[in-house]
Amino acid sequence: MTATAPDAVVPTDVGAFDVAALRAHFPALTDGAAHFDGPGGSQTPDVVAAAIAATMTQPMSNRGTVTQAERNADAVVREARQAVADLTGGVPGGVVFGRSATVLTYDLARVLSAGWGVGDEVVVTRLDHDANVRPWVQAAEAAGATVRWADFDPATGELAPEVVGALLSERTRLVAVTGASNLIGTRPDVAAITALAHGVGALTWVDGVHLTAHAPVDVTALGADFFVCSPYKFLGPHCGCLVAAPELLETLHPDKLLPSSNAVPERFELGTLPYELLAGTTAAVDLLAGLAGPEGDRRTRLVAAMAALEEHEDRLRTRIEDGVRDLPGVTVWSRAHHRTPTLLLTFAGRSAADAYRFLAERGVNAPAGSFYAIEASRHLGLGDTGGLRVGLAPYNDDADVDRLLTGLRAFTA
Repeated sequence: MTATAPDAVVPTDVGAFDVAALRAHFPALTDGAAHFDGPGGSQTPDVVAAAIAATMTQPMSNRGTVTQAERNADAVVREARQAVADLTGGVPGGVVFGRSATVLTYDLARVLSAGWGVGDEVVVTRLDHDANVRPWVQAAEAAGATVRWADFDPATGELAPEVVGALLSERTRLVAVTGASNLIGTRPDVAAITALAHGVGALTWVDGVHLTAHAPVDVTALGADFFVCSPYKFLGPHCGCLVAAPELLETLHPDKLLPSSNAVPERFELGTLPYELLAGTTAAVDLLAGLAGPEGDRRTRLVAAMAALEEHEDRLRTRIEDGVRDLPGVTVWSRAHHRTPTLLLTFAGRSAADAYRFLAERGVNAPAGSFYAIEASRHLGLGDTGGLRVGLAPYNDDADVDRLLTGLRAFTA
């Protein structure tokens, strides 16, 4: 069963796309709010909701080849694996689905740490979301292994590869690093970090949840042995995806039910998959591919579309940065040279939570907090409070930015 592909959102010129046409796919935008809360979860396009509804209302059962219901379920899974592979540069046989990226990380942390012991070491960073920190810290503690922490520079937001490299040794078993910080947007040089890790024989786990929503991804070029992402951050439904080489997954043996499949990737997917959410994931990927128009294979269109999206969001980000630069008492903590369109702001003498409520009253949604990047927030000196996070999504436009800047000027006046 294949959901109908959405109409392409044809680029208006090289490196751009028709934002108004894209916005027309989002019923939630009709409520009038300007959404800068995308890093916590994007709004849902109509084509994704339609794919979910179609899957739930057509004949469906457990996967198989005899009945139409079985074939429908099998087709949904196969199409979703291919869609995620196209988005990330992986292969369908290495795509594992789970309830969330956090759950997948915990599940694989238990599997990988079964071979760790005293003297082994794991490297985590203070730049990461806690979903790429705590599972490894807890797994290491249970195995008697040592956790080594890579610090980023709070003044610049940069995580230097050499900082990670200095922590590596022949005892390093795994390096966990983010593709992009969900708090301040920093995009570390993942390829350099993973190359250093591979140089000592360590595996690499890359949290691509925030990165995948904002830039083209190639898991091979990144050097990610394991890469996780979340469709609900890139216009899809709430589930998680793990991408790895099938050959690597073949070496791992998770606990599972006796009669369940031992094939890869199925051996990692405990219980029946949420077919409707997988269909929604495929629809979201197709919508993104459509930003580059109808020509070419889906992987090629996705790379072009995400590059155009990155340019669009960076232009809006620059407008916001220019607009807040001279506002009294505002500190912008997103300072890395290479970053996503995600800004963390604090206000002298006033709380970010106050700014959050002030903007919300004016129809501008920009939440405040540390957003589970608790180590990063503390390392910046912001404690557990964090700041106001302004995060762009594909459907944001110049009118949204105008409203945000107007609201921030009023708040800081």
